[in-house]
Amino acid sequence: MFLSPGNRNFAAIMNRSILQLAIPNIISNITVPLLGMVDIYIVGHLDSEDYIGAIALATMIFNFIYWGFAFLRMGTSGFTAQSYGAEDKQEQVNILMRSFAVAMIAGMLIILLQCFIANAGFYLLNAEPTVRTYAQEYFSVYIWAAPAVLGMYTFNGWYVGMQNAKIPMVVAIGVNIVNIALSFFFVYGFGMKIKGVAFASVCAQYTGFISSLVIWNIKYGGLKQFVNTAILTNLKSYIPFFKVNTDIFIRTMALVTVTTFFTSASSKEGKDILAVNALLMQMFILFSYLMDGFAYAAEALTGKFIGARKRTELKQLVKSLFVWGIAIAGIFTLIYALFLEQILGFLTDKTSIISLSRNYQFWIMLIPIASFTAFLWDGIFIGATASKQMRNSMLVAVAGFFVIYYLFYPYYANNILWFAFIIYLALRGIVQSFMAPAILNNSR
Repeated sequence: MFLSPGNRNFAAIMNRSILQLAIPNIISNITVPLLGMVDIYIVGHLDSEDYIGAIALATMIFNFIYWGFAFLRMGTSGFTAQSYGAEDKQEQVNILMRSFAVAMIAGMLIILLQCFIANAGFYLLNAEPTVRTYAQEYFSVYIWAAPAVLGMYTFNGWYVGMQNAKIPMVVAIGVNIVNIALSFFFVYGFGMKIKGVAFASVCAQYTGFISSLVIWNIKYGGLKQFVNTAILTNLKSYIPFFKVNTDIFIRTMALVTVTTFFTSASSKEGKDILAVNALLMQMFILFSYLMDGFAYAAEALTGKFIGARKRTELKQLVKSLFVWGIAIAGIFTLIYALFLEQILGFLTDKTSIISLSRNYQFWIMLIPIASFTAFLWDGIFIGATASKQMRNSMLVAVAGFFVIYYLFYPYYANNILWFAFIIYLALRGIVQSFMAPAILNNSR
């Protein structure tokens, strides 16, 4: 059902449409950083602070792997949303099948190449021997979750494109309940320490993957009549998929490069700064996953309106999204200004690390204001399948990050690392704001 511009409650109806998609996605997304916080809580109360740094290092390697395949979710979402708006059920199924095939092949390759990935990753992420040993223990277990992780990328993107955010929410909640319960069980019940955290995550990911398959069969079983396996061997049909997703891949690799470099640079400052930055980065992750809820709503609704050629609704969507973005950014800035120390105190009982973190609170307060526009534009660009512009804006921002870091780093150490990160976040949104009018006016 599409909105009518003549309706007096046009903006209110649009807000309701946004929230119907955003709230389930927020609940889904918020479980991810909360789970990361629980993992840090568990290892942060073990017998060494080295476990905190180890989790950060191992997570960076997996981010580099999995974020590289983020196109499986983002590309699938944009294409599916447009086929949903056009009411093309055959293409809806074709998109799911192509994305799922790529996900399974990629997952198996990651497992086969795990030794190479581990050696390259830990070589690039310079760390003290003890931290590296713990990180390798985590990596050797969690790597086996690759097919499940990528398979859920495909399902989540497809469900969002189909305007159904409730299924990913239910699956995400289930995954995290299993993960948290098993983490405590393996770590404290069997004394498995960091391996227990990793093994719990593997079990949880496969639980979510199997659940997604079962739910699709129940909810969308009627689409089975459109399944055509011949589409998997039609290489020409993959061209639009990979054309858009190549841009998304480059964009994501640029993003991962900044995040990975941030952790590597933190490690060079010593294990205390590594632990501090790992804790503080949780504040960015927490905000980002909440804003991604609105970004996912932007993907679904932008794609639907473009597919159905609803230009007026598209413009109102953008206005409403940015009103929400400004409000949420303001709230998070206030929270980080008033309660950062309390939040960090929940994550670890290492008072020396919390005390050192106070020196960088100013940068954490800037994160919401600097970054919210980029999250919203990303969602809009994905829904419009404007992958080239999204890629270019990211490359400009990454260049800004490294220029600032290497220009000023010798003088300000960790502060300049955070300053460069804030500029990087802000540049993404600024560049996209200049690109957006052409995209919104020219789509289809």
